[in-house]
Amino acid sequence: MAGAGDADAAAGVDAEIVVVGGGIAGLATALALCRAGVARHSGGGGVLVLERHAELRATGAAMTIFPNGWFALRALGVAHKLTSRYDSYEISKVTNLETGATQVFRFAGDKDKGRRYWMLDRKALLEALAEELPPGTIRFSSKLVSIDTERAAGDDSSETVVLRLDDGAVIRTKVLIGCDGVHSVVARWLGLSEPLSSGRSCVRGLSTFPDGHSLKRELRQFLSPGLRAGMVPVSDTHVYWFLINDPIAAAEEDAAGDPVKTLREVTGNLAGHMPSEFLDVVRRSDHKNLSWAPLLYRSPVAIVTGTAAARGGAVTVAGDAFHPMTPDMAQGGCSAMEDAVVLARALARARASPAEGVAAYVAERRWRAAWMVAGAYLSGWVQQGGGSGANARGVRRWLVKVFRDWVFYPFVFPRLADMMWFDCGDLETTCADDGKSHTE
Repeated sequence: MAGAGDADAAAGVDAEIVVVGGGIAGLATALALCRAGVARHSGGGGVLVLERHAELRATGAAMTIFPNGWFALRALGVAHKLTSRYDSYEISKVTNLETGATQVFRFAGDKDKGRRYWMLDRKALLEALAEELPPGTIRFSSKLVSIDTERAAGDDSSETVVLRLDDGAVIRTKVLIGCDGVHSVVARWLGLSEPLSSGRSCVRGLSTFPDGHSLKRELRQFLSPGLRAGMVPVSDTHVYWFLINDPIAAAEEDAAGDPVKTLREVTGNLAGHMPSEFLDVVRRSDHKNLSWAPLLYRSPVAIVTGTAAARGGAVTVAGDAFHPMTPDMAQGGCSAMEDAVVLARALARARASPAEGVAAYVAERRWRAAWMVAGAYLSGWVQQGGGSGANARGVRRWLVKVFRDWVFYPFVFPRLADMMWFDCGDLETTCADDGKSHTE
């Protein structure tokens, strides 16, 4: 696995490209740059990933990889490392707890081309990406504090980006890519609009069954006014689950960060009326992989109309730093890997300057990103009763339910699901650091 290298040596390094954030977006972007031949050396002079934590993060416990995610993983040259470890699933069942009715959706169908739907351990994906990076690429325990620019030496037409870290290190780079999440320092410096609250929050967990579970390999979801819960097996011994509540629970501020309080609130209050099979999964949660956080998103209009994502020349953002979205279409990780491939390809094709590549990347990604953000928000809003909350009454709630059951599921959702079949394209897959071919 790529390591931090010597901190003292890294502190004074001028890197050709700096990626801020060592999550899925950051590692995928660094790997894509290597595969595309944009960053030809690790550490000094090449690509450098700044990760503020001391090790790879596993926040989120698990994630769904849809076909568009597999296309991106194929381009990155790591899909084969994961397909042998996890089984796919193709069925989703949504049960309305008010009526008892269950709707069944089959993901695979005429469009199935050997890439179905997989639930992966998030840390396994991070490790698969990191293992392909040259040694010294990731600098751990490196928190970005400030960003400045200065004129490049001997060249009045270009700027160098100057980064200052909390340990006193100063790093200069030609290209800066922010992959530092929803509350991105780079996005804020670019002037992107602040993420908005969806009015909902989500509890996520990973439950352990040492002797195995009897759950079918399918996504089960349960709907009730203001709540949506779901669970899906990750392996024979682990099950991922989530609970999205609307409006945000009053107990969240007190319980978030405390796994005991969180589980007590979920099982005793929020999800007390959920089926026993779901509650049994929740009670077996691993406390280390439990989170409760508000769901944020960036306005789709701001993504389409704004120019800030390319402002400042060769500085841009990817993943949640560019287009944070609610998890209702499970596209956060997949879209981040799409970004990585498109950005690396755009930089590789740029002839005049890296800024040209950055501008091409933003132009190519903004409409798709806005569509994904809007689709995810609509999906969550409709399925949870139009943001009405558990105590809502009246005509609006009835209309939203009718729209959900008779229009959204049969007609709108299939159109939204088409985004999961997007192919971001390929990269030149020879990594200049080792000269090896990584094609599949």
